[in-house]
Amino acid sequence: MTSIPHVIFEELRRRAEEKGLSLDEFLAEVSTQGLDPTERAGKYIDAALELIAQAKEELRKDDLRQASEKIWGACALAIKAYAFWRDGEFITSHGELWRYKNKVIEELGEWVRDVWMYANAMHVNFYEGVADRSDVEKALELVSKLVEAVRGKVRR
Repeated sequence: MTSIPHVIFEELRRRAEEKGLSLDEFLAEVSTQGLDPTERAGKYIDAALELIAQAKEELRKDDLRQASEKIWGACALAIKAYAFWRDGEFITSHGELWRYKNKVIEELGEWVRDVWMYANAMHVNFYEGVADRSDVEKALELVSKLVEAVRGKVRR
C-alpha cells in the first residue's frame, strides 16, 4: 500500500467530514467522478467488497470499532451503487442515503431495513464503542448479504 503525506491525509479527512462522509466514501466519490453510472456502480461495489474483507480482518484483530466503520461504509457504498445502477443518481449525504434505502427495501425486500439499521448501529459504534462482538458479527453478516445482492444486480 502506498502512503501519503500526513497533511494530505488530514485534508482528505477534513473534506470527508465536511460532507458527512467517511474517508472511504469520500475517496470512492472522488476516484469515480467522470465514470458512467454503471461503471461507477461497479466501482462502488468493488469498494464495498474490499471494506467487507477489511472488516473481517479487523474482527480477527478484535478491533470492533474499525470493523464497525468498515461495515457501515460497505452498506453505504452498496446503497450508492444501487442508486447509480438503477437511476443514475448520485447520493451525497446521509439524509439521501436514508431516503434512497427505502427504494432498495421496496425492490429487494424488507430484510434490507434490518441491514440498514444494523449498519447504522455500527456507524454509532465506531464513535462510541458500545457494541459487542456478536453485534458486529451479525452486522457483518447482514451487510455482506446486501453487498452481494446489489452486486448481483449491478454485475448482470
